[in-house]
Amino acid sequence: MIRTLAITDTYQFRRDIPLSELSQSDVKWYWVDFFEPTQEEITLLTDPFHFHPLAIEDCVQILQRPKLDYYEKNTFFVTHGLHAETLEKEEVNFFIGDHYIVTFHYHNAKEVNEVWQRIAWAEQLEEWDPYLILYHIIDKMVDNYFPIVYRLEDKLNDIEDHSKRSSMEELLEDLYDTRHDLLTLRHTIAPMRDLVYRMLNSHHLVGIRERREYFSDIYDHLLKLSEMVDANREITADIRDSYLSLNAHQTNRVMKVLTVITTIFMPLTFIAGLYGMNFENMPELSWDYGYFIVLALMMIIGGWMFLWFKQKGWFK
Repeated sequence: MIRTLAITDTYQFRRDIPLSELSQSDVKWYWVDFFEPTQEEITLLTDPFHFHPLAIEDCVQILQRPKLDYYEKNTFFVTHGLHAETLEKEEVNFFIGDHYIVTFHYHNAKEVNEVWQRIAWAEQLEEWDPYLILYHIIDKMVDNYFPIVYRLEDKLNDIEDHSKRSSMEELLEDLYDTRHDLLTLRHTIAPMRDLVYRMLNSHHLVGIRERREYFSDIYDHLLKLSEMVDANREITADIRDSYLSLNAHQTNRVMKVLTVITTIFMPLTFIAGLYGMNFENMPELSWDYGYFIVLALMMIIGGWMFLWFKQKGWFK
């Protein structure tokens, strides 16, 4: 579907007017929103808007990297939001000209809807223009990243709190799921940060230069988000390495105890094997107290080795 709004020269609000009337002389600027457009509606990007074919192609082929392209009569932006639950990327495209803004998205973009309603209920329309709409939509996209990051931080805290009560398989599964979500965030936030940086340093975008402090605020938020994501990824790596080290240490302790026990029984096994050989001419076999003497000797050797290993600290 397509929805439109226009602001007249007298700053009157007009909604859902036909596309053919948007170019009337009394229209100061207008906003056209392509929401889940049909194939027939997509053709309107070519006529009457006459947008560049490459920009239209980027709109149709979703999940382009966030970017900024300059064309003769307009500027094209690709931005990414995130679904709060699934963390799927949600692309919103912008065409901005001197007197218009066109948004294009295949999903129900709540950021676009919120700004649309804000203009509809605004009492002072003089301050609004296409670049202010762009700012508010991107700002809301970036603000919606924060709850996702905070939720992942809470999940990391839960993993740390339950690390001693969870099995290694459960812990690593939760940890790798969290790392995957953080990686998804990183792949979204970093390109958006680069996009806003290009916008701030562009000499073509006069509307952004006039509101540099607003877009700088978005850039600061994206820098903070990048630092939070990187810090949380380092925490997941530390938790993983610490748990693996602890598990390896416990395994080594068990192996050390088993090695000590095996070492103690080695001479005892040798003696038992020696006297288990089936030779007739073994003088010790005919001793009356040979069994008790050998058994006592084995106990003395085993006890002495146990005390010697304990003195060396092998049981600590």
